[in-house]
Amino acid sequence: MAAAAASVPRAAAAAVALMALLLCAAGGASAANVTYDHRAVVIDGVRRVLVSGSIHYPRSTPDMWPGLIQKAKDGGLDVIETYVFWDIHEPVRGQYDFEGRKDLAAFVKAVADAGLYVHLRIGPYVCAEWNYGGFPLWLHFIPGIKFRTDNEAFKAEMQRFTTKVVDTMKGAGLYASQGGPIILSQIENEYGNIDSKYGAAGKAYMRWAAGMAVSLDTGVPWVMCQQADAPDPIINTCNGFYCDQFTPNSASKPKVWTENWSGWFLSFGGAVPYRPVEDLAFAVARFYQRGGTFQNYYMYHGGTNLDRSSGGPFIATSYDYDAPIDEYGLVRQPKWGHLRDVHKAIKLCEPALIATDPSEISLGQNAEAHVYKSGSVCAAFLANMDAQSDKTVTFNGKTYKLPAWSVSILPDCNNVVLNTAQINSQVTSSEMRYLGSSTEASDDSSIMPELAASGWSYAIEPVGITKDNALTKPGLMEQINTTADASDFLWYSTSVTVKGDEPYLNGSQSNLLVNSLGHVLQVYINGKIVGSASGSASSSLISFQKPITLVPGRNKIDLLSATVGLSNYGAFFDLVGAGITGPVKLSGPGGEFDLSSADWTYQVGLKGEDLRLYDPSEVSPEWVSANAYPISQPLIWYKTKFTAPAGDDPVAIDFTGMGKGEAWVNGQSIGRYWPTNLAPQSGCVNSCNYRGAYSSSKCLKKCGQPSQTLYHVPRSFLQPGSNDIVLFEQFGGDPSKISFVTRQTASVCAQVSEAHPAQIDSWISQQKVQRPGPALRLECPNAGHVISSIKFASFGTPSGTCGNYNHGECSSSQALAVVQEACIGVSSCSVPVSSESFGDPCSGVTKSLVVEAACS
Repeated sequence: MAAAAASVPRAAAAAVALMALLLCAAGGASAANVTYDHRAVVIDGVRRVLVSGSIHYPRSTPDMWPGLIQKAKDGGLDVIETYVFWDIHEPVRGQYDFEGRKDLAAFVKAVADAGLYVHLRIGPYVCAEWNYGGFPLWLHFIPGIKFRTDNEAFKAEMQRFTTKVVDTMKGAGLYASQGGPIILSQIENEYGNIDSKYGAAGKAYMRWAAGMAVSLDTGVPWVMCQQADAPDPIINTCNGFYCDQFTPNSASKPKVWTENWSGWFLSFGGAVPYRPVEDLAFAVARFYQRGGTFQNYYMYHGGTNLDRSSGGPFIATSYDYDAPIDEYGLVRQPKWGHLRDVHKAIKLCEPALIATDPSEISLGQNAEAHVYKSGSVCAAFLANMDAQSDKTVTFNGKTYKLPAWSVSILPDCNNVVLNTAQINSQVTSSEMRYLGSSTEASDDSSIMPELAASGWSYAIEPVGITKDNALTKPGLMEQINTTADASDFLWYSTSVTVKGDEPYLNGSQSNLLVNSLGHVLQVYINGKIVGSASGSASSSLISFQKPITLVPGRNKIDLLSATVGLSNYGAFFDLVGAGITGPVKLSGPGGEFDLSSADWTYQVGLKGEDLRLYDPSEVSPEWVSANAYPISQPLIWYKTKFTAPAGDDPVAIDFTGMGKGEAWVNGQSIGRYWPTNLAPQSGCVNSCNYRGAYSSSKCLKKCGQPSQTLYHVPRSFLQPGSNDIVLFEQFGGDPSKISFVTRQTASVCAQVSEAHPAQIDSWISQQKVQRPGPALRLECPNAGHVISSIKFASFGTPSGTCGNYNHGECSSSQALAVVQEACIGVSSCSVPVSSESFGDPCSGVTKSLVVEAACS
């Protein structure tokens, strides 16, 4: 036992030496030779076990990048993975933009500055729940073009942009072959999922894309994800919730997981998905157990779909993804901390993992071990794949308890340093602090109101056609081909003259039918709204039917069609249309009148968009300042001034009280808001069982509630003193109801049982012979804060969750005093979980220590 325990530090020392090599390679300016073999990506002749995470640069801001990257590094990541978004870099053909949030080179350099590597997924099709899959809309209008197939026009544009990106990276010296951090690049994206729809031309295109990429001579390997027939030397990789069963298409290629989905995306009208960390950790450990050596979380930080960047349609503005770092840039606990511990455990195994291939040993039904043994190094993974039953297994003559759906990691083939179902990491509960019309500073002096309770100006967006460049033609036009996505909005306008004896009339009434491809429809008759309808993420189609009243003479019919992000996935997704394609009919007891082929007048976008009402530097006479302003009325612009919330806590706006629209802070769009779009009443669970295969619909919350009420305002959008906020409200709302909020940590909690392994850091730093025991560790998340109070402490059989713990029938009377003594007044503390510390309130029972603390 003593010799076995002492071998863990030796494994740790080897891992630390490898990590030093990694950091020198990533942080230094010397060129690195990146290749691969059947086991791993090889950097300067050394196989690497790599942990990666996706952070998309335009879904945050440059001032957030260093903090996000540092949190990723602290979480045990070696690599940051990002897509490259063609539409933002080339908004007009031949005109490039790499400034601000679009500064790809600056983002890659920020990763290098932290000593991490980069996997650059150029695509340039990215999917990513991003508008039009990342393609610029002008691409659609090139004569003769067909996307993602053996089409010369498309291939020429794709090669031109891919070359531009590669040359930009080379120009900044960012490939590893130049001393930079980029060790991998990706061409295309999940094409194998849909390439059969394109037939032989699709296969020819895929082979062309692979050859084109390799010809760009980056000096680093290329990958294709979800492409089982990716030609050599391209590495084919796996995307999914689990990839342990994946095998690359050649015995000379490593097992690479480009997208381990850490959660799932949110849609307007959908419940909020989440993925339990025990299941995510199980998937990660199983991948490395079964021969994987490069794994990437999609996402590690999801961020925000600012502007009109969200795809779908109906993808929400929040792209939080239940990622280890939340939308606001704060670590999500226990997900971040437990995965950090998993990464540390895997890195303890690295000397064995890179030395050899695993041997598999059955441990009984639904249980197996994989052993990596070469010379003096040995590491083992023990897995229980049973979704219901815990198991006790025998391995190397010892017995081990394996909870259901878990993996135990043994860096010395003897001692368990981590089990994926047993969380040692703390939990943090966050709260959104609502800021009233005024607040008090810490010195009791009052500060300016964050948001004026009154003082809103407004501007009426006119109904129907108001622009000189409106187009009139017979028939109904598809929306995206008409707007080229220059705006979410397209007006369709026509008129009908009523004499009174028309067969489609029933008195003065007629039934109006409007069929639309989506996504949102508003119907105005003679300037007055008569109704609205919207599609959903599952079907964007709309069929609007309602009785309307017509007057003698000319009647004006104005239909406002709005998109909510363009389609981003599937074969031929670029041809999925939107808008009113008909029929549009009036009907009554005597017959019907089909307006579909009548003359329609079209207006792209809103008058307020043309006047740039969202830009506070633009002076417009449209704005009305008055004590009273219209509310609950469609098509209104609102603006006011506010003072940014004090401090550096992340900021959001709660749009409860508004309908649907878009918001700008100091002229920068924070995205579409839609707090009136509710999730279905059913499908959610109070507590999601992590055991068993995960799917995107398994763990949902907030059924019957708005999909998204809180909308992130990046701190860099704010300025000292006065700030401007502008809203365009499509449906109708009351802007006085919106609130600014800041995101803060309310409590830190932890729950550790006597059966848990010791804290992983005790294995890494341990020099003593005896094996350390389990311990509960708490740490204040903010620098300069200390633990100020213990809200709850119990040793025995406590129950509940962070913020709502309860004592069990068995409970030590000493728990609170022991924890207070260890933790009050310090930024972090560690409390041994044993009867030696707390006494034994119930012998023969496995006891747990639960603590909830506050920091200040």
